[in-house]
Amino acid sequence: MKLLLFLSNTIIPLLIFYIVGTGLLQKQNIYEEFIRGAEDGFRTVIKLMPTLIGLMVAVGILRSSGLLDAVSSVFERILGSKFIPGEIIPVFVVRLFSNSAATGLVLDIFKKYGTDSMLGSIASIMMSSTETVFYTMSVYFMAVKVKKTRWTLAGAMLATAAGALASILLAYRLA
Repeated sequence: MKLLLFLSNTIIPLLIFYIVGTGLLQKQNIYEEFIRGAEDGFRTVIKLMPTLIGLMVAVGILRSSGLLDAVSSVFERILGSKFIPGEIIPVFVVRLFSNSAATGLVLDIFKKYGTDSMLGSIASIMMSSTETVFYTMSVYFMAVKVKKTRWTLAGAMLATAAGALASILLAYRLA
């Protein structure tokens, strides 16, 4: 355990030292390269800002309009509440769009049911085993100007559904 802690505390400084050392050995102007990279990153953030704002506004509207609760109740009737708790469905749906909004829903579950409850365990595992599919696709595909996503959405949705199912199975297994 001490070795793992040592590695986690030293890996980033060692990586930075390696990058700077390699640049110096190759006689690169490291500071100018860093500034150029920071400028490119800033331009990318500016280009992506409208998409990010749109996604956050859409998630806020979904959450405050009650549509999310309606979708959750439909899924709960279809799937039944025996295996998949209805309180988890909004977390899954919102997680597809926004990590911060899903985190807010998970915190609500923690407040209402507790962090050590079955719902708390499922929500915690689900947050780490699913992805913000639409956010990630819009940000990365917009950044590199990809127009045809092919099977990306289907594959990402399948992987996210598998992650959600696995989180439920793991929580029940660990209980």
